[in-house]
Amino acid sequence: MSRSSLLAICFTAILLSPVAAQTRLLREPTVSAREIAFTYGADLWIVDKAGGEARRLTSTPAVESDPHFSPDGQWIAFMSNRSGTPAVYVVSREGGQPTRLTWHPTPAIPRGWTTDGSRVVYATNRDAAPQSYFRLWTVARTGGPSTVLPAPWGWDGSYSPDGRRIAVDPMSRWDTEWRGYRGGQNESLILLTLGDLGEVMIPNPDRAKDVQPVWLGNTIYFLSDRDWAMNVWAYDVANGALRQVTHEADVDIKWLSGGAGQLVYEHDGWIYLLDPATGRGQRVNITVHGDFPWAATRWEDVSRQVSDASLSATGQRVLMQARGEIWTVPVEHGDARNLTRSSGVADRAPVWSPDGQQVAWFSSDGGEYTMLIANQDGMGEPRRLNIAPSKMGWTPTWSPDGSRIAFMDDDARVRVLTVASGDIRTADVDGTTFNRGNSGFSWSPDSKWLAYHKTFPNQYHRIVVWSVETGRTQVITDALADAVLPAWDRDGKHLYFLASTNLALGSGWLNLSSLLADPMYQPYVMVLSASDSTPFPLESDEEPVKGDSGASGAKRGGGAGKADTGGVGVKIDFPGIERRIVALPMPARRYGTVLAGPKGTVFLGESVEHE
Repeated sequence: MSRSSLLAICFTAILLSPVAAQTRLLREPTVSAREIAFTYGADLWIVDKAGGEARRLTSTPAVESDPHFSPDGQWIAFMSNRSGTPAVYVVSREGGQPTRLTWHPTPAIPRGWTTDGSRVVYATNRDAAPQSYFRLWTVARTGGPSTVLPAPWGWDGSYSPDGRRIAVDPMSRWDTEWRGYRGGQNESLILLTLGDLGEVMIPNPDRAKDVQPVWLGNTIYFLSDRDWAMNVWAYDVANGALRQVTHEADVDIKWLSGGAGQLVYEHDGWIYLLDPATGRGQRVNITVHGDFPWAATRWEDVSRQVSDASLSATGQRVLMQARGEIWTVPVEHGDARNLTRSSGVADRAPVWSPDGQQVAWFSSDGGEYTMLIANQDGMGEPRRLNIAPSKMGWTPTWSPDGSRIAFMDDDARVRVLTVASGDIRTADVDGTTFNRGNSGFSWSPDSKWLAYHKTFPNQYHRIVVWSVETGRTQVITDALADAVLPAWDRDGKHLYFLASTNLALGSGWLNLSSLLADPMYQPYVMVLSASDSTPFPLESDEEPVKGDSGASGAKRGGGAGKADTGGVGVKIDFPGIERRIVALPMPARRYGTVLAGPKGTVFLGESVEHE
């Protein structure tokens, strides 16, 4: 081998070895003069600021999070639920047994330290009444009673260097990942003077999300999405000037902390040190090695995690999902059968084939979600069907003839998969993604029509049918009624559904008015063919007409219905179909389930409040 080749190989190894050793998904960093502490795998770790092999500080089945270095870098405050309730603990940078500082049954979340390092600042909603909200408290590093700070509301905070003021984020957020949010949860950061309670607001005219204030010197650094991505911004306390420090565009900065005159943040799973003077970030190469007992193979009782249960065609077995595995369980005799046996894979939403011989479900095996179809006895390898570009699927529904499976995907598209060929097409797109998992898919008895409810611009649902033959959709209910949960009668002549005409403010959800809405739903039946008469003809007691052979007082209506011939062919006459909708002779209630039974029968499920 030539010397140049050897040098090239060595140089390549030097370049690649550090990269290969780095660990990602490092979270919630905090920094001292010489070290960085962070969380990984729900445990607390510490590493030199230059990077390298991290040292583990905690090793429990509990979740440890929110670490904060004390100003002298000797102690780390963090949150742990090892005792059942999330509480504030403190541990030496050298490790050892942590000391629990808060004992109130209400969760407590550490937010930092007082300037002198004698007390830990934390947020809790204890003693908040009548509505729950968070305030900032402090507790001594050695333990003892807690003291509430005078800020009326407080979710996060950072003391000024002289300890006389504190930068406060007053608002907790129920959805921290809502990118570009500009609603009522976004409040300005407050500079609170502890002596006279004077307040200065950091300007936020566009109601951007300003969070995680860090007070260093005469500057308050914080995360903000003012440019529509979470970046580090700076506010000069003396002159009120604002400036953007980082300029990430695609991936948000998730966490910001500071100490010893410098900043540290989390971005794209990596940890960065940030020089406040230059605004330059430098990624810290960190390696984590450790055992994780919570990820080890073990026996798990999944009997309390069952979902998506359904009976087989003969009623002999029950199909269900439990903790990412697909099972069939005998109704009376025999053992449960695990069809997937893939503990490292998310298998979900199983459905029987109409003849009960096969089972289909969505699986993350291989990365992207696909649909698997397997024999119900678990024998043989499952058949894999690609559902791309769909990333995930909800409510798979098999057609009665077994030829197609309908489902809704992550983009609210109604997708129809042909089982034999694996071909897939988009039948429709819902008006909102909130219908995922609740679209009411129902196949006609002849497998030629798919009915479902769809959201329209007024936020009302309407019943839509899609034709397998033409690929076209047809809306069949009124725009001013909220119609949901279609179900085909097995005679192929009628379609049941629920509809409400008093949905009103209940059509929205992101407003307080919807909380008072209490819509009732009336069950209806739609006569599909114009040649069929109503199943509930009008009745009238009349005197017999002379020459009429009928008995006295006979009831005469709109004509007797045609005898059931047993056919399942479905014919839909769309002209005038809205005039062939008949209310079932039942009161309007809080119905939430519609299930077709034998011909001429429908089952309704009602939601009843506990009395």
